Amino acid sequence: MPSARDDVLARVRAALRDVPADEPPEPALYEPPAPPPGDPVARFAERVADYRATVREADDLAATIVRVCEEQGAHRLGVPVGLPWRPDGVELVEDRGLGARDLDALDGALTGCALAIAETGTIVLDGGERSGRRALTLVPDLHLCVVERAQVVATVPEAVRALQGARGPFTFVSGPSATSDIELDRVEGVHGPRRLEVLIA
Repeated sequence: MPSARDDVLARVRAALRDVPADEPPEPALYEPPAPPPGDPVARFAERVADYRATVREADDLAATIVRVCEEQGAHRLGVPVGLPWRPDGVELVEDRGLGARDLDALDGALTGCALAIAETGTIVLDGGERSGRRALTLVPDLHLCVVERAQVVATVPEAVRALQGARGPFTFVSGPSATSDIELDRVEGVHGPRRLEVLIA
């Protein structure tokens, strides 16, 4: 007796039987919408703040990082090896394969990002030199993420185009980790940091 999978594949093959093998595919019908008017950086800041992230303008990035750490009581931050920002006054622990217990013992993580999406208030981490590996941004309870203005794109289609050819894995972050149970009680920090500080540089 054929399985449901076999039945579906047989129907697909039957539907394609009359299509010539060398026929070019039809062009995509989807046209992405035009980006909304206004400043995408301001929209990104507004949207990511809606997700309960704290957003700060960081004209002096090093001083802002130190100030956030003082406010949050964070003295030891895990950082990707290639991170260019190295403020004085905070102990930075390079992530050279730190284990889960070592990551959990940190006060937080300081990273950059691949880009940010204004429309959805989303930060995209790509596992690169500035983003670091996923565990670095998921295990510590605090994540300080530097977003440079030039990295903010207006829409999701723009972000997807910008990421074409890049290596992943990609992590899309919209605010601190949060989930709700069946009674809609919100719990933060279940599968990621409970506190997200976004520093716009």
